[in-house]
Order: sequence, then C-alpha cells, then structure tokens
Amino acid sequence: MESPTFAAVDLGASSGRVVLGRLTAGRLETTEVHRFANGPVPLPDGLHWDAVGLFREVLAGLREAGGPVSVGVDSWAVDYGLLDSSGSLLGEPFHYRDSRTDSVAESFVDSFGAPDLFARNGLQFLPFNTIFQLAASKGAALEAAEVLLLIPDLIGYWLTGQVGAELTNASTTGLLDARTHEWSPELARAAGIDPSLLPPLRRPGDVVGELLPSVAGETGSTGTSVVAVGSHDTASAVIGVPARSPNFAYVCTGTWSLTGLELPAPVLTEEARRANFTNELGIDGTVRFLRNIMGLWLLQESLRTWGLTSEDLPGLLAEAARAEPLTAVVDAEDTRFLAPGDMPARIAEACRETDQPVPRTRGALVRCILESLALAHRRAIREAAELSGRDVDVVHLVGGGARNELLCQFTADALGTPVVAGPVEATATGNLLTQARAAGHVADLTEVRRIIATSHCLDHYTPRRSTGPWDEAEIRLPSRPTP
Repeated sequence: MESPTFAAVDLGASSGRVVLGRLTAGRLETTEVHRFANGPVPLPDGLHWDAVGLFREVLAGLREAGGPVSVGVDSWAVDYGLLDSSGSLLGEPFHYRDSRTDSVAESFVDSFGAPDLFARNGLQFLPFNTIFQLAASKGAALEAAEVLLLIPDLIGYWLTGQVGAELTNASTTGLLDARTHEWSPELARAAGIDPSLLPPLRRPGDVVGELLPSVAGETGSTGTSVVAVGSHDTASAVIGVPARSPNFAYVCTGTWSLTGLELPAPVLTEEARRANFTNELGIDGTVRFLRNIMGLWLLQESLRTWGLTSEDLPGLLAEAARAEPLTAVVDAEDTRFLAPGDMPARIAEACRETDQPVPRTRGALVRCILESLALAHRRAIREAAELSGRDVDVVHLVGGGARNELLCQFTADALGTPVVAGPVEATATGNLLTQARAAGHVADLTEVRRIIATSHCLDHYTPRRSTGPWDEAEIRLPSRPTP
C-alpha cells in the first residue's frame, strides 16, 4: 500500500529544494520537483538573506507538488527574522557570515563566563550563534519587534499564520537551557532582549497548522497542513542516517561538515567545552553531540575565486586524486575561512604559517582541502567518542559530500574506520519520514532508519592502509585555543 504524498521544503545555505515522498512497500520514493539557488545579499548595513525570495520559491515548489497531505520545512540554523505587532517582517534577516558579531561574541563570553555559558546552553563557541547576533543587534527593528522566528519557523508562519519555534533549531540559538529544553530568560536578558520575544516551542511531529487560504489558493494545496520536523537541517539529516546500530558516528556534509554522535543526554563537562563541542537536540529527546567544521565551503569558495562552477569539479577531483598525498593540511575549523573571499590565498597563508609547502596547482589545493576535512572529521569523531564514552564502529557520511569519493575514502583512511556514504538527500529524507511518522505510517526511529537503508544505494569505503601518515599530518596542525 502507498502512503499519502508528503513534501519536504529543504533550505540549504547555498540552494533550496522541494522534494515529494511517499512510502510504497516499505520503501521511500522521492521526487525533486523544484530546486533553486540561495545565497547572501550584500546590503549597505551588512550581509542578509533574501527571505521573501526564498518564500516565493517555496510557493513555486508547492505549486509543483500537487497537493501533498503535509509539508515540513527545514533550513540552516541560527539566523532569524523579527516581526512587529502586525506580523510584518522588520527587514531581511542577517546572514550568519555577516561580520557584526566578530568582536561581540568574545566580549559576551568574557562577560558571562565561558564555563557558565556552556553549562547553561551546552553550545560550541561560534561567533554567529543567535545569542551573539542578538547581542550585536541595535536599532529600531529590534526595539519594534514582537517576536523572533528562526528561518524555518518564519516560512512556517507565512504558510500558516502560526507562531512558534521548533525545538531542534531552537537548541542552536544559545538561548535554550540544555537541561530543561526550555527558553532561558537569563540568557535572553544577557543577549539584550526581553524573553517574551521568544515564541512557544514545538517538537518534531507537532502539527503547526493548515495552509492559509491565500497560500492554498496560490499553490493548489487545499487541505494541506504544515508539520514540524527537525527544522534544523542537521537534525533532519541525522534522522536520515541509515544506522543499524547505536555505535555510529555521522558526518553531515555540505557547506558545513557537522560531525559527531547521537547520544541520549548532553555532555556538559568542562572537557567538552574546551574541545569546543556542541549539544543540540534531535528527535525523541536525543542529543546531537557534534562539532561544526567548515566543510565543502572551502571548496565552493575556491571554485568561485577561480571563476569555475560545479561542472568543473570532476576534472579538479581527478587532478586531486593524482596529486601527492598529505603534502599540506590546514585546520578546517580555523575562523579565517568563515567569511566569503579568496579561499586559495587563505589556505596558502595557513600553509606558510605552519612551514608546509603551498599547493602549486588547483588539483593539489583541492586535495589539501579534502585531506584537511578528513582530518577534521577524524579529530571530531575521536574526541566525541572519548568525551562521551561511546565506541564508534562505523561512520555514516550523508549529504552532498557523499558524492565525493575522495572525501569519503580519505575520511575512512584517516580514521581507520569503515565509512558508509549516503543518502545524499538525507535532510529531505529525514524531513519526509518525520511527517510520515506523525501521520502514523512509520512506527519509530528504528523503522525510519530501516526504511532509509532499504530505499537508497549506499557506498561502502574500507580503510586502505595504516593511519600512520595521517597521524604525522595531524601533528602539523596548530593547536586550537580554548574558547
């Protein structure tokens, strides 16, 4: 028997998509009906997102969807829009790569106290966390605001007229108490906002509401409801990991590499804070204990700097495969790589600072990026396992990087652990199956992952040799300062 059709609105930091899914004979069948570009918009006061343009694309995708029974929305984390008392958006949301938090984040942490802040919200120190963005915000928009909505909740509000904050994404803001899973008034006031600005919390599977009549008429989706999913795209991607046992690590790859473990409870020790790990919420009360690594952003920005596109990537990867291994590696978590700009020049600078040869060809630089990401995956997984006491016998690499055979093989080689790659669209898959579960077509998370494993062709990578060369390469990386 077939289930009804569900629609996933999956908004990534560089592109968005609308994907349809239905269950047929225990397998998930998916169809992408709309894909569109996304990216920062430079305005006189800084870097922003075109939220209205994104909503226009969402409506276009839902018109193509043909009236699904429900819709779930996920996106990147931390960024938000502000609504006034009439429900109007007070300016386009800031982009997390905007520089306004550069000095504010460190001064905020110094003032609050790093150990106290981590004990309260359990988050990795990242200068763009929502709590730091709010501390950096000034002006009439914040003063006139009545409610703050994270990006997927903003899209959900425009679809339904209902205000709320989904829990997995709320846990990335720095404003949620890691133990109680409720908004922290103390953290809100420390960020300079009234706690009343934060909306009621929802959980994955909660029904947000039916489409507004105007939206239903625009899209031809009468009777369609919006269902809360893991609205942080990483939360949905981790749901979409086809794990067979609890002893797995994950690498959710795309613009970022979100790398870590799924745990039953947060790890709020001082050792975890010093290692710069984050505790974000997943489905069913699970915790995503992970570290944010710069990810394929390094490669994307290099291509942009060279005036190349993704169509040029296969040739570059072939050159990288022929390049000398582990000639130079950089710390993929170095904040110098965060902002848009000349990425090859920054990588060259990092190599010179550590007395390593600068990659002389584009292929060599691509290899440097991929090997550096593999080392970052290795460091994060090994440290997460040590800090949590969890053994790891397999690594699931999902998202766009699952297509990159070099990255998958390098990650297996660096760790000395098998890597299972796929699905590429893990986020949309997790989004769709959360909706199917809410509708009663899937029993639990174990069944979700069984369906994913049987619905996708997965690639397996076995470590090829000793980790010795990777051990030596890691020594060349500079030690990271404790936040």
